[in-house]
Amino acid sequence: MSTEVKVPVLGESITEATLGQWLKKPGEAVAIDEPIASLETDKVAVEVPSPVAGIMGAYAVEEGATVNVGAVIGSIDAGTGASSPAAASVAAAAAVAPVVATTPAPAPAAEAENSDLPLSPAVRRLVLELGIDPSKIKGTGKDGRLTKEDVVAAAKGASAPSAEAPVAATPTTQATGARQEERVKMTRLRQTIAKRLKSAQDTAALLTTFNDVDMSAVIEARATYKDLFEKKHGVRLGFMGFFTKAVALAARDVPAVNAKIEGDEIVYHNYLDVSVAVSAPNGLVVPVVRNADAMSFAQIEKTIGDFGAKAKAGTLTMDDMSGGTFTISNGGVFGSLMSTPIINPPQSAVLGLHRIEDRAVVRDGQVVVRPMMYLALSYDHRLIDGREAVTFLKIVKEAIEDPTRLLIDL
Repeated sequence: MSTEVKVPVLGESITEATLGQWLKKPGEAVAIDEPIASLETDKVAVEVPSPVAGIMGAYAVEEGATVNVGAVIGSIDAGTGASSPAAASVAAAAAVAPVVATTPAPAPAAEAENSDLPLSPAVRRLVLELGIDPSKIKGTGKDGRLTKEDVVAAAKGASAPSAEAPVAATPTTQATGARQEERVKMTRLRQTIAKRLKSAQDTAALLTTFNDVDMSAVIEARATYKDLFEKKHGVRLGFMGFFTKAVALAARDVPAVNAKIEGDEIVYHNYLDVSVAVSAPNGLVVPVVRNADAMSFAQIEKTIGDFGAKAKAGTLTMDDMSGGTFTISNGGVFGSLMSTPIINPPQSAVLGLHRIEDRAVVRDGQVVVRPMMYLALSYDHRLIDGREAVTFLKIVKEAIEDPTRLLIDL
């Protein structure tokens, strides 16, 4: 007896996905709700859980295939373990199934320990970044799967030359003169990012206005209260809390920045849902801090911290990503000095934050050194006038330079 595994409902307006990776091989034991496949949607990567406990059956689709919601991608057969007769027959059938990738040639046990184990999106990205061969790493995770800690440890070990087993010299590009190229298919998430950003440029009348802000007061406040804040709330006091509160303050005076265009109408929001751009293994994603205008500093920092951890682990959900009325993007964490961010449709504005650096400025007739940051507000000029954009950015600047304004609503 077998149970079909189908593509689950992926979220509002999402009807298809790409089967990114099989996490279980035919013949392996599977527990109920255990992830057996990873799907890549337009927004996030999601895992498909097993509907029952049993033995992984034959695959119905290959990795990289496009599948619709509700489509059958595989099956789970009745059984209790990978050593059962049912598992043996499934494994034998899978070996000749046309949709299964060719089995790699045998290799020494020490080198092939993890050659067939699936990698999570986060681990896969780390392996590529560090140039580590996953087949030579012993996994310490569930079922022997590799963890990020395993990859980091292996990279550290590989960086130190071994006295017992010197590495043979291998030809390099410089030595051979070889010119190599690698062709990799874009992930569905990356394709969607490309389409949305290009659509924003084609549709909206994009314009960016700049200002700079003295971060001295915020830095001083963090230095004074960071320990007490973390002790009480269990989360660090960061800059995003200040900027989110400043945006909420400015949006009250300039509501067009927190609005959108639908047809020939302008939709004004009486709430502020802030999309916070964070880096994920497959690209930039923008989870949403809902009702940010009604949140405390601690609530904002906790929510953003959770999003960052989930983005790195590849566990953001569709609910985390849906909605949003305004975006804050912090390129400063990557060292950006200045940029012109692109709006996230159907939103009409995005605030770009940049790195903080000491610069000479004039205060009270004196040249002094202050920690300065450039701010950039990109906006849809069809909806937002230049005066409104400049006013909005000026309110944000004043609130950051004098955080007391955030408390007395000025």
